[in-house]
Amino acid sequence: MLIYLRVLKESFYFAINALRNNKLRTFLSLLGVTIGIFSIIAVLAAVDSLERNIKGSLSSLDNSTIILMRFSFGPTDIPRWKTQQFPDVTYDEYQYLKRSMPDMKAASFVMNVPRETLKYGDNTVTSVDLGAITSEYYEIESLQLAEGRFFNESESVSGSPVIVLGDEIATNLFGDLDPLGKEIRLYGRKFSVIGVLKKEGTSLFGNSKDGQVFLPVNITRRIYGDNNKSTFPQIIIKPGEDADSAEFMAILTQKLRTYRGLKPDEISNFFVNQLKGLTDFIDNITGQMNFIGLIISGFSLLVGGFGIANIMFVSVKERTNLIGIQKSLGAKNRFILSQFLFEAVILAVIGGLIGLFLVWIISIVASQFTGEFEFVLSPWNMFLGTIVSAVIGLVSGIIPAISASKLDPVEAIRTGM
Repeated sequence: MLIYLRVLKESFYFAINALRNNKLRTFLSLLGVTIGIFSIIAVLAAVDSLERNIKGSLSSLDNSTIILMRFSFGPTDIPRWKTQQFPDVTYDEYQYLKRSMPDMKAASFVMNVPRETLKYGDNTVTSVDLGAITSEYYEIESLQLAEGRFFNESESVSGSPVIVLGDEIATNLFGDLDPLGKEIRLYGRKFSVIGVLKKEGTSLFGNSKDGQVFLPVNITRRIYGDNNKSTFPQIIIKPGEDADSAEFMAILTQKLRTYRGLKPDEISNFFVNQLKGLTDFIDNITGQMNFIGLIISGFSLLVGGFGIANIMFVSVKERTNLIGIQKSLGAKNRFILSQFLFEAVILAVIGGLIGLFLVWIISIVASQFTGEFEFVLSPWNMFLGTIVSAVIGLVSGIIPAISASKLDPVEAIRTGM
């Protein structure tokens, strides 16, 4: 074991001397490995960061959460022209499912309404994201309040003019004032502030709940009506903890089909989307992105491997005399083989570490310029980059190392003189 540690130490010094004595040649040879590792790890880090940010934006919802609407989360066999003719889910359907669905923990009716302007005195906040929801949404998404309360079922059903503000909206409208009980203007009406959500921080899409407000959906229903396609209504359902997911979705589908009077031979004119399906779809897309990125980056690594092989052949040529002397003094073939393999691996790892360092620097800079998107170089990707570098060095150095180990000592000394 000790002899291999000595070989590793000597190989490290040989690799450093190669870098020091032949700077340009070694730099050009390692450039391929550096670019290859940089490309692979940059792709993996970017895709991982994208996936982490998307899933982080969905983290407040449980994977079992179901969203009923006229669009599908993922690919579907139904033609697009046909799905565009599907009717929106309705408030009446929400009430029916709420009454009739077994094993259901909560259900909420949601409308995506256009952004609006909020006013309080001389303070105005424009382009505010409105969450037009029923009271159960508070339980489904596990919203957290910093102060005050959320609107209750009675206020939700009657469409009371009450509103819950995100942290950023409350700060912009009221500053250091206590917002509770204050009245703001929205839709030309007065709304009483009854709660403020805890500060959440930015999300991938740049509009976290800090920049949102929540109000009873029945207010927006009176303003926009129930047949306005731009409001894109949804029914969000959270099954009970003990509910079987497949069975629950099957019952849900059948009940809505029955309510809509669909015949057995007719397709369902709605989609039962489970959030798990969306996360699986995201995993599938990111997996494909990783695969394509790895193939493209692999060509860079191939060039880097040729560069390492080239520098090792040159190193064997330059040290032919030394190899002959080592073998004449009793050095075995495996010692010479290990020496050059270690050197090739160390050179490749040095190139890989440079590539990892560049990815790390770029991820820090990129995160500073995109405040809502955080690029992350995970320890796994760093470990993977180092291992790939070592494997490239091992594969690239094997042939030069074998040729060095098989040199005849007499011929090697004569050739080197």
